[in-house]
Amino acid sequence: MTIVETPLKALGADRVTTEAGVHLIARTYHKGARLDPHMHRESQLIYASAGTMQVTTPRGRWLVPPDRAVWVPARHAHAIDMLADSQMRTLYFELDWLERETHHLRLDTEFVVQVSPLLHHAILTLFERNGEAERARLLVRLALLELRRTDDSATFIPLPRDPRARRAADLVLASPASAGDIATLASRIGSSARTLSRLFAAETKLSFKAWCQRARIAAAIERLSMDRTLSVKTLAADLGYASVPAFSHAFRQVTGQTPTEFAGQGMIATPAPAPRASRGQR
Repeated sequence: MTIVETPLKALGADRVTTEAGVHLIARTYHKGARLDPHMHRESQLIYASAGTMQVTTPRGRWLVPPDRAVWVPARHAHAIDMLADSQMRTLYFELDWLERETHHLRLDTEFVVQVSPLLHHAILTLFERNGEAERARLLVRLALLELRRTDDSATFIPLPRDPRARRAADLVLASPASAGDIATLASRIGSSARTLSRLFAAETKLSFKAWCQRARIAAAIERLSMDRTLSVKTLAADLGYASVPAFSHAFRQVTGQTPTEFAGQGMIATPAPAPRASRGQR
């Protein structure tokens, strides 16, 4: 896999500098667009105010819907896939500025943070380009302070490095609904269930069952990002759940929300009520 170091000047003319060491870039991408594996000299906070992204690094894969943002440290390889039309807003931080201005923040590894209303408005306000330098400086620092919020790993799928476990993971990710049991999967990759279970626990910090469940819920979020007309009932059936309650329970275990609560983001379609029959049809 070729990894390119991409300078900021190559990202287009939509670059704005808020102060020495901090830069903003706004881009619009269509569904299906892909940014191949690359890295930057700067650390970055990537946020899509609309649309859903998938960010992949050597550690794993994150689904990043509009209520989350991803932090990628400088010179960390990453690829980005657009699962829907996306309005990307990215803050880039030069390393000397970051070392000078941040305290007690662990920013040396990639992570996803849930975007509070405060962080959402701080980022969007930075892109208003009204020229108020002091206001921009305060907004940048406010955005960084919001990164102190708990790392949200609900949409993170850690990827094992062992070739056998990675083949198994790829099979599950390709078809989450038909992953089958661990014994069947192990036989497909020429391993044993015991070995595969041990590898997943050691390399992903999740049991194989928990890992598969997270992969299925991530697939649910991905599908909802691409087709908002999907009903919860249809999605549950497509992903192999026996019932909507079973799907809802699994969804809550991974995301901390039920599908109905998650619908507050406008991503899940609520079925329309059945039309009332006229008297002649009763």
